Amino acid sequence: MEYSDSEKLLRECDAGSKMAVTSIDDVIDNVSDSGMKQLLMESKEHHEKLGNEIHSMLNQHETDEKDPSPIAKGMSWMKTNMKMSMDSSDAVLADLITDGCNMGVKSLNKYLNQYKMADDTSKGICSKLISIEEELCKDLRKYL
Repeated sequence: MEYSDSEKLLRECDAGSKMAVTSIDDVIDNVSDSGMKQLLMESKEHHEKLGNEIHSMLNQHETDEKDPSPIAKGMSWMKTNMKMSMDSSDAVLADLITDGCNMGVKSLNKYLNQYKMADDTSKGICSKLISIEEELCKDLRKYL
């Protein structure tokens, strides 16, 4: 099936929001600082809410959802578990999530530039997701 730029961009945002939720779920039970835990829970809620909005838009386009690449998920899981097995301090967990945010921002900006013909609504969703990632990254700095 051939997708429009809007559909392609929304599908990448869908995969990105799912990856973020999975990554937060992978570490949140190991966070000891209540402020950091609250920050991650709120960010997860923002990602899920935006994910629901993305799903609605994909349904309007009659386009399938997109899951994160199994390779990306596997690599993330391996990195997370290896680092946590050596040190599961809040600083290490903040570092892991910060790395994920940075990769997400980089990828989403790439897709935003790649799918230039996407409609403004889809571009807005992508920009909103980038903003959520940047905000989480900034808020986690005090835990590094």
